[in-house]
Amino acid sequence: MTTENEGGSTTAHRQFHIGDVITVATGTLVSLRHIEAVYDLCGYMTGNDALFTHQLPRAARECEPALRAQHPALIAETIPPISTMEEASEFLAALYPKYGEYVTVAPLPPGEHELIDPIVEMLDALG
Repeated sequence: MTTENEGGSTTAHRQFHIGDVITVATGTLVSLRHIEAVYDLCGYMTGNDALFTHQLPRAARECEPALRAQHPALIAETIPPISTMEEASEFLAALYPKYGEYVTVAPLPPGEHELIDPIVEMLDALG
């Protein structure tokens, strides 16, 4: 699936595991790929596949509204208390019949991600 941008170019959409999408949209780690999923999904959506660790929270905040708009019912699912990966797997498996294992995600529209030099952003965070 692709989307045509304002300039007429097209952007391919990608499939992501529902656990990855829920993790980035809600901040609750249910992804079976752990933090790798956050890097992957945020990098894809922002167009910056070289995000530094300290940039992930901001990138996730930028991605969250788009993920909620793209998959509102999935993101609205109630996440039970999860303390093990087995519990996360069981939670996700219960959602597969309704949503499938993977969903299509579109990248953020141009201008929705603020590109900040990672060193400058780190220095700003340190004060």
